[in-house]
Amino acid sequence: NLFKLNNKLYSNNNNILLEIINDLQQLMNYSKDNIIIKKLGETINKMNYIINENKKYLEFIITDTTSLYNKLFKESNEFKINNQELKYKNGKYIGLVINGLPEGKGIWYGKNGDRYEGDWKKGLVEGKGIKYFKNGDRYEGDFKNDLKEGKGIFYFTNGDRYEGDFRNDIKEGKGIYYYNKGDRYEGEYKNGKKEGKGIYFYYNGDRKIGDYFNGKPIGKHMKITKNGDFKIKNYS
Repeated sequence: NLFKLNNKLYSNNNNILLEIINDLQQLMNYSKDNIIIKKLGETINKMNYIINENKKYLEFIITDTTSLYNKLFKESNEFKINNQELKYKNGKYIGLVINGLPEGKGIWYGKNGDRYEGDWKKGLVEGKGIKYFKNGDRYEGDFKNDLKEGKGIFYFTNGDRYEGDFRNDIKEGKGIYYYNKGDRYEGEYKNGKKEGKGIYFYYNGDRKIGDYFNGKPIGKHMKITKNGDFKIKNYS
């Protein structure tokens, strides 16, 4: 339909230009003024140029549109061919399948209410994806061997949010934890808890610098107020 419309527009416009050119040529035949004849000739040449340019533009549109159509048609057919459903005891998978295993893009619907959308490799969750938990939590980021691994963001239902490193499905490495009340922690994590160097920023502009172990502050911490005052507190 698009091709027919383009051809129709092209044909109609060119017919109008050709009629004008024909009228101008007749005027040239009746005119004895060389200047007028010259001007009419220049106008005719310009119109012929427009016709040729319109043809080039139409050919470009048809070529580009055809290429896009073929690409979309191919992708649509591939999706229809490869999109399969695999059922398991604990849920079902819908997506690409190679050698009987999830591979590429797919969605997992767990019977426990969880859902995963993203990349798969040899039957395992691996690559980029989003996991939706039944309780409303959500993780967006990297996966490997069915586990959170790499960079990611974990959204908690209470409004808290963690952005940073994951290893073996838990917070491990460096990250930032945003509390729903406005505070945030920036620092190191181990076994899913704050451990190592870190800075705790209070919503009122104060901040506290020090070490953490097993999720709790340890040793000397320096608290700096938003006004620049500071004091040292020792945690056992």
